[in-house]
Amino acid sequence: MPSFDIMSEVDQPSLRNAVEQANRKVDGRHDFKGTSAKIEHADKLLTLYGDSDFQLDQIKTILLPEMTKKNVDVRCLDYGDVQKISGNKVKQEVKVRVGVDQDLAKKIVKLLKDSKMKVQAAIQGDAVRVSGAKRDLLQEAIALVKKQVTDFPLQFGNFRD
Repeated sequence: MPSFDIMSEVDQPSLRNAVEQANRKVDGRHDFKGTSAKIEHADKLLTLYGDSDFQLDQIKTILLPEMTKKNVDVRCLDYGDVQKISGNKVKQEVKVRVGVDQDLAKKIVKLLKDSKMKVQAAIQGDAVRVSGAKRDLLQEAIALVKKQVTDFPLQFGNFRD
């Protein structure tokens, strides 16, 4: 029975390269000289440091194009609240969302069931497996999910006949 998986993954080496490139640009900018502006990368968490909210916004305007150049989807970022550190310095934690969370997985399964397509969808960990009798039905299911879920980066892989 043909099937495919709906998942969400981030290429960690590309993300690391984008963060390093953005840090180099921040270090080279004249308006950031002598400040604590930087980006730290730890597995699935980015931490932006700056002297003010304005600097954090400037760091984001440097980071996001770098991520786009490295083919890292910026929709996977989940911005936390801006926190004050010592004095007037601020930091912001940005989570890198990997995997399809349970709420989105349930939404995808419900979407496919409500569409009356002859496909079955099952949640398997942090992915959704969709199976059907024909490849054409699976391709229609992919098109439907791509059209309906636009706020989260999804990949369709593991396509089997």
